[in-house]
Amino acid sequence: MVGRLGEGEENMSDTNGLPVSLQMPGHLVRRLHQLSTQLFTQRVQQTGSDLTPIQFAALDALRAMDGIDQAGLAAAIAKDRATIGAVVDRLEQKGLIARRPSPRDKRAKVLSLTEQGQAVLAELVPVVDALQRDSLPGLSDAEYRQFLALATKAVAAAERE
Repeated sequence: MVGRLGEGEENMSDTNGLPVSLQMPGHLVRRLHQLSTQLFTQRVQQTGSDLTPIQFAALDALRAMDGIDQAGLAAAIAKDRATIGAVVDRLEQKGLIARRPSPRDKRAKVLSLTEQGQAVLAELVPVVDALQRDSLPGLSDAEYRQFLALATKAVAAAERE
């Protein structure tokens, strides 16, 4: 079995009695995502904001790529078009982004941050930056940097396939 600890063992648990499945990369990545999302939500709500991690990512991408369309935004934050449509709708309802016709393609809409969106993002960027280190507790600074390097390498390799 690929990814199984202790190849050839009949016992499906390690020496600590944990099921092997709880030690597999997919499970651990999912748990880290859950913990990270929980921490993000908690810290962002403490500012009085109700933004989700995806909404924050969309605002941050628009800050860097003002005037992109929804398809470009979806690609920038690795979300499908259906999901990004709902995210854009919510951000527009909150007054954080504006849609306007594309100057190149009248069927397409381009997106930009509103003044309110810029202000919300300016308030939240330091909060989100500060929680990044807290999302991987128990790691030394060197381990934290190594984790980021390995995760970046794995994502890049997966995206090339």
